[in-house]
Amino acid sequence: QVQLVESGGGLVQPGGSLRLSCAASGRIVSIYAMHWYRQAPGKQRELVARITYTNNTNYADSVKGRFTISRDNAKNTVYLQMNSLKPEDTAVYYCNADIQVTARYSYWGQGTQVTVSS
Repeated sequence: QVQLVESGGGLVQPGGSLRLSCAASGRIVSIYAMHWYRQAPGKQRELVARITYTNNTNYADSVKGRFTISRDNAKNTVYLQMNSLKPEDTAVYYCNADIQVTARYSYWGQGTQVTVSS
């Protein structure tokens, strides 16, 4: 079995920063692409950022220049550094990863709440 556990969410004022972490554990052979998604109340889940095993990255237009995704392959961990946070960044943030166990599957974390408010 594989688990993804997120941490680092919380309440922050507009203009502030947070760093999310997501650690994968279990019978992992390889981790391919890792992603951060978010879902705000009443809205569909959206892709925020993506990073490949070789550290190629992609970002949603709404977070470019403010968020940075990175990973530590030795720790099976992906991070999301969020700067200049805005109220519209408020959402539950989910980690997702393509992981090789016996076969390649997509796994999700349980989500962590990020609230940007004064």
